[in-house]
Amino acid sequence: MLRAILSFIGAIFSWFVTASFFIALTLGGIFWVYSRDLPSHETLAQYSPKTISRIYSAEGQLIDEFADERRIFVPIDEVPDLVKQAFVSAEDKNFYSHPGYDLRGILGAAYQAAASGGSQVRGASTITQQVMKNFLLSSDRSVERKVKELILASRLEQTLSKDQILDLYLNEIFLGQNSFGVAAAAQTYFNKSLTELAPHEAAMLASMPQAPGRYHPVRAKERVTERRNYVLREMWQNGYIDEATYEAEAKLPLRSVQNGDFKSFQNQLPNRDYFTDEIRRQLSREFGQDEFFGGGMTIRATVDPDLQSEAATALQEALEQYDRGRGVWRGTGEVLPPEALTDQVAWRGALWDLRLPRDIPGWHPAVVLEMGASDARIGIEGIEEDADGHWIPAKDVQWARKRNADGSLGPRAQVADDLLDVGDVVLVRAMTSDSDGSFIRWTLRQVPQVQGGFMAMDVNTGRVLAMQGGFSYQSSVFNRATQAQRQPGSSFKPFVYAAALDNNYTPATIVVDEPIRVNTPQGLWEPKNSSGQHYGPTPLRTGIEQSRNLMTIRIADDIGMDQVARYAEDFGVYDKLRPFLANALGAQETTLFKMVAAYAMFANGGERVEPTLVDRVQDRRGRTVYRHDQRVCETCGMQPLPVGQGPVIDSNRERVMDAVTAYQLTSMMEGVVKRGSGKGVNLPVPIAGKTGTTNDAKDVWFIGYSSNIVAGCYIGFDQPRSLGNSAYGGTLCVPVFNAFMRDAVRKLGGTEFKVPPGGYWVKIDRVTGQRLPDDASGPNVISEYFRDGTDPDWLTPYVVSGFGDNNVILPWEAGAAAATSITTSTGQKRVIPKRADFGSMSSGGLY
Repeated sequence: MLRAILSFIGAIFSWFVTASFFIALTLGGIFWVYSRDLPSHETLAQYSPKTISRIYSAEGQLIDEFADERRIFVPIDEVPDLVKQAFVSAEDKNFYSHPGYDLRGILGAAYQAAASGGSQVRGASTITQQVMKNFLLSSDRSVERKVKELILASRLEQTLSKDQILDLYLNEIFLGQNSFGVAAAAQTYFNKSLTELAPHEAAMLASMPQAPGRYHPVRAKERVTERRNYVLREMWQNGYIDEATYEAEAKLPLRSVQNGDFKSFQNQLPNRDYFTDEIRRQLSREFGQDEFFGGGMTIRATVDPDLQSEAATALQEALEQYDRGRGVWRGTGEVLPPEALTDQVAWRGALWDLRLPRDIPGWHPAVVLEMGASDARIGIEGIEEDADGHWIPAKDVQWARKRNADGSLGPRAQVADDLLDVGDVVLVRAMTSDSDGSFIRWTLRQVPQVQGGFMAMDVNTGRVLAMQGGFSYQSSVFNRATQAQRQPGSSFKPFVYAAALDNNYTPATIVVDEPIRVNTPQGLWEPKNSSGQHYGPTPLRTGIEQSRNLMTIRIADDIGMDQVARYAEDFGVYDKLRPFLANALGAQETTLFKMVAAYAMFANGGERVEPTLVDRVQDRRGRTVYRHDQRVCETCGMQPLPVGQGPVIDSNRERVMDAVTAYQLTSMMEGVVKRGSGKGVNLPVPIAGKTGTTNDAKDVWFIGYSSNIVAGCYIGFDQPRSLGNSAYGGTLCVPVFNAFMRDAVRKLGGTEFKVPPGGYWVKIDRVTGQRLPDDASGPNVISEYFRDGTDPDWLTPYVVSGFGDNNVILPWEAGAAAATSITTSTGQKRVIPKRADFGSMSSGGLY
């Protein structure tokens, strides 16, 4: 009997040993098969996560950030123990003791799944396994993935310390709301740093990994609160907090940015605008999308926030003034359904869900709630209701007409009902008193159809100080300063005159201003001056001051369009200018960005300057990978510098035009501002500039500069059409330039334009081009700067004619019947002949 029992036990033991051997062999085979093609866990030692790229203003203020995954990397030694303890308690309480996998947890999860028939399945992955899944494996639910996870986790535990593994986990984990890592999540949910978190806040963050997509602090508030309290209880049971702390923290309400309990970090940033979006576009092209959106770059922008704000305001006011002058009401095109108007919560929620521009200072989205006899009651986003309600009075709609269904315009509105219906979504602004700022009434606003661009930059460094690419970035992200290809019209003419001055012309060279007729394959081309008149032989200066098209064409024809094209390409206005005479009048399209940069070279004396929106870019480790300013300081190493001597900086810039030519051109463009199409400029420092108005006034321009700042504006419809008979660069763009430059000059100053060596002064009559005595004075007397070595033949000057011009009569040969008397400094009277038809002002343009 005993022998039979022992034999049975021996058989059982043999079977068990054999079964164990085969099970071990099978498991070993499985692990061996799955371990052959595993990714290397050693790459995690060089962990380089995707992090936020941030843009700072010139003063160091954070103004924007870009990220595919919003992550703020924090080294593990800077993560508070409270945060570590919360995540360990929530996800893996045996983290500090297991070898990468928790056998008890795996068996417990398997037992629970078997006991529930598969209805209750809980995860048993350790933090180490989650790191492996997040970094090296997929998220699919399969036995194969779990086996690979176990193998890699055990290997990782042998390579990295527990803190290093936790470092990877806490910086990589997704915690909802596009927040990756604990630091970004703390900012997203509480607008706090990690060191500022209370136990219940750390516990809430530790709750999120279980279901970051479902655990919303507002929509799933009860579920998140339950999970938070579970984590707090685990923290107490694991000895990280005491019982009193647990009970006190668990009683606290769930508070978050999303619930309105804290200010949002994003709302503390300025609204994204055209400037930072253009940086995104340029750096994404330079460094690649992945590096820009995930490389953790620190970008120091050139923008001056005050000047950027002024640029936006100046352009917005000009565009809105033009739009309201047309008197056509379009509104927003949005309408809320009747069920959304039943109560305040409903209409406020419906308004918030609409995509409307909210980046225009003082403007608010609103909805028409009811119509009165003549007024309309509105509900305004962000403005509390009061007892009387908010109203649009009848007198605020009487500027506009509504467009009918057939496209025709209706009669001018008399009461609010003529423009508005209940449910209409509108934009409104508070009208206030200029004297004391007191509220007057709410007024209707609309985003203009007409658009434009504005840009300002430092003429010596190329640093772009301000850029506005349209009325509102949130209503249209298309940047019209850098992306819109438009005809520059007469604002291109200075490049023709620059080429002429570098080819033996002087400011007093006589150019014939008479009709031109050219046969082309497309028919007879007859360009005209803006005034429709012609003025005979005229000095070069007058040609640019009065923006004479016929003179410009003769100059281009005389020096050759190939020469003009070379200058335009050297200045960066075009990559390739087609050598057609019409292009001398700005017929070929370019961008405002290129035009402003080119004008900067006139202002700085003819040296090449590359426009930039970025001073410096640093990578995630603080290494400078781009720096715009490549100038060399020759004396900065001297300690100390000699008394009264500043640093000597070698600009090492390429010269694109002669310094004397640059000054002559600047002097003539000062005349544009004083006597010509830009005479609306009114600033306390010397300004040179040029207007531009294209055919049918489809585009209007003004680009001007002081001794240190160049700024340019263009206005036009995105689908080019006429702006109207009264639209000129001098009427629409000059006011924008004035408004911006008043602030810029107040902040940055300005001086007289620097006169370069290599020339001499001569007084001439600006009307006839005739030389005058050195002591002459009078309204037509002007001092011109001539290049050394040039001594024009004043009696028989070179005359630029062509196109069949015959028998050219010089201005002073036209007879004394139309003469001007001037008084010299000695009191003597001199008679200077002039043309009887001179004096009509032209606004320039393409014809």
